[in-house]
Amino acid sequence: MAITKRFLLAAAAVMALAAPVSAANMIGNCEVVGEKGSIPIANPAKGGQFTVLTSLPAPIWWNGDAVETVKDGMEYCMAAEIAWRAGYDKMEIVNTSWEAFIGNQASGYDVGFAQTSITEERKKVFDFTTPYFNSDMGVIAKADAPVDEKTVKTVKVGIQQGTTGATFAQETLGIKDAQIFADQPEMFAALRAGQVDVAITDTSITLAEEKATEGKSKVVGQYKTGETYGGIMQKGNANNEAVSKIIQSMIDDGTLAKLGGKYLAAGWGKDPATIPYFNP
Repeated sequence: MAITKRFLLAAAAVMALAAPVSAANMIGNCEVVGEKGSIPIANPAKGGQFTVLTSLPAPIWWNGDAVETVKDGMEYCMAAEIAWRAGYDKMEIVNTSWEAFIGNQASGYDVGFAQTSITEERKKVFDFTTPYFNSDMGVIAKADAPVDEKTVKTVKVGIQQGTTGATFAQETLGIKDAQIFADQPEMFAALRAGQVDVAITDTSITLAEEKATEGKSKVVGQYKTGETYGGIMQKGNANNEAVSKIIQSMIDDGTLAKLGGKYLAAGWGKDPATIPYFNP
């Protein structure tokens, strides 16, 4: 059967109408919305890509327990947007221990995101990006054995080595016999097993743990600290200013707020402001 010119033209018209006007730009499962290369980084740590350091697991911030399975999450999608605006559609995630991350033992990356509080002491080691999140200090306990503002100082407390939560518990709250853990999973496993009664770390992290335990643990209170999160960068790197400019552009155009609504508010299932504040 002959295919007429009229038929071909009609078919082409139908296909044109059915096709989307433009496909979304994606890195992993993240839709990147800024202009590619709008704030370029000409010499990344690894040629042709943007390299991001982190410390897994970190539910909601990085959705997946291993580099191979993480495709979205608050910090992942934030990093993807930075990569895109820096001019790259390829992003590599490098996972390391918290000790190596905060101890400046890693190299060959453009920025590191791991819910890292900006402190004066850490500024001596790293350059920090523009702050992208405000965080206070949360207290999480088993739901069937809650504590309050008074009893929190009399029970077994778990803290993570090298974190601002550890410093706060020991120096501000005066807890001298806290049990110290190398990483988040170890600390929260001890809480679930009843080896410690509470864990003290960033409110954002405790909320993610409450969600992960499906209500078996609960964030019972928090302390006002005024902490902010920032990405870490190697001291004096020529690209550091551009990375901060990109984050600021994401704040200014509402991209960061949208990511927060999608991953943080939805992931936690509650507003951190509803958690009562304890006095130190």
